[in-house]
Amino acid sequence: MPSHPFRQDQPSRDGGEDNPSDAQLEGATADGAPGDNAGIADGMNGGDLLEAELATERDRNLRLRAEIENLRTRSSRELSDQIRYAALPMARDLLPVLDNVDRAIAAGEKAGEKGPLVDGIKMVRQQLISALQQQQCQEIKALGEPFNPQFHAAILQQPSADVPANHVMMVTQAGYQLHDRVVRPAQVIVSSGPAA
Repeated sequence: MPSHPFRQDQPSRDGGEDNPSDAQLEGATADGAPGDNAGIADGMNGGDLLEAELATERDRNLRLRAEIENLRTRSSRELSDQIRYAALPMARDLLPVLDNVDRAIAAGEKAGEKGPLVDGIKMVRQQLISALQQQQCQEIKALGEPFNPQFHAAILQQPSADVPANHVMMVTQAGYQLHDRVVRPAQVIVSSGPAA
């Protein structure tokens, strides 16, 4: 007599055993088989695991917020610096023009020139100075000041009975700064004190 196609004692088509019953599945789950959460094996129940994951995510969230805030602050500071020092390239380009105007005035006065021509050049110089000052570009004080390598570039050191040692005794080229940044250091001659 042919066996019934749905009998429990027949092997499955893939050659394995019969499909486990619900009771067997429940037993496997209770025994810690794949149906169980393997992550809770270290004495943590499901609630403790969720609390730990939640704390980790909160910490990660706080770190991300801090990073975003730092990025926002840094970007704001960089933008502020760009606006504050936007005139720096213009100041660098204008300073050689101002130097040439000063040379023209000095040459005219040395040649004994007086009148509207020299006065006109002096007015142009004053306009250049005003344009630089409007951009907060100021001349660096140097004459008689203590030598400061941040603002002064020494081209020579000479003995002097009138100027203390390590003080500027002569300015050969004026220096300028924009806010707190040096556009060009002042070229100076520094006193080495009284001659020995």
